[in-house]
Amino acid sequence: MRQRPDMPVRRPPLYTPEERIRRDNSVWTLVQGILAPLQFLVFLVSLFLVLRYLTTGAGETAATVSIVIKTLILYTIMITGSIWEKVVFGKYLFARPFFWEDVFSMLVLALHTAYLIALLTGVLGVQEQMLLALAAYAAYVVNAVQFLLKLRAARLSQGLEHADAQSSDMQPRGSGRDQALGVAE
Repeated sequence: MRQRPDMPVRRPPLYTPEERIRRDNSVWTLVQGILAPLQFLVFLVSLFLVLRYLTTGAGETAATVSIVIKTLILYTIMITGSIWEKVVFGKYLFARPFFWEDVFSMLVLALHTAYLIALLTGVLGVQEQMLLALAAYAAYVVNAVQFLLKLRAARLSQGLEHADAQSSDMQPRGSGRDQALGVAE
């Protein structure tokens, strides 16, 4: 059956009821909730330092240290996020609800790792290293937006599920006899 253009598209919920319980009861949910804004704060500081270096030539060490710190936090959030996915969805990575976010996270991780390799080997000059860091940061921003949009959609769908449940509670179920007996279909 075709969807009418004026009807909203119903997507499967981000979490099954069981997954939602596991998510809510997992310490890893709290860990992710702390690490994500911390990583974003470190990203903002590092972005400022990298741009300052690229525009003025000042602060190479501060910019470099900030990129390394940002990368270490990224590794930490990736490892703990994988554990979170295992607890909630039964897979360390690429669980159905976060498949594309995880795919793009691999690019983010690869670019940050390439920066560390360039830093440690000297294969790129400082200017090129900073530009590589900016590419990694651009990918990080895209990935962060992916996750924010996914979480926003989950909140909206949870609100719709709640509204649908309240609405269906008000609707009569079953026949008059079933209603009199308190039996639902």
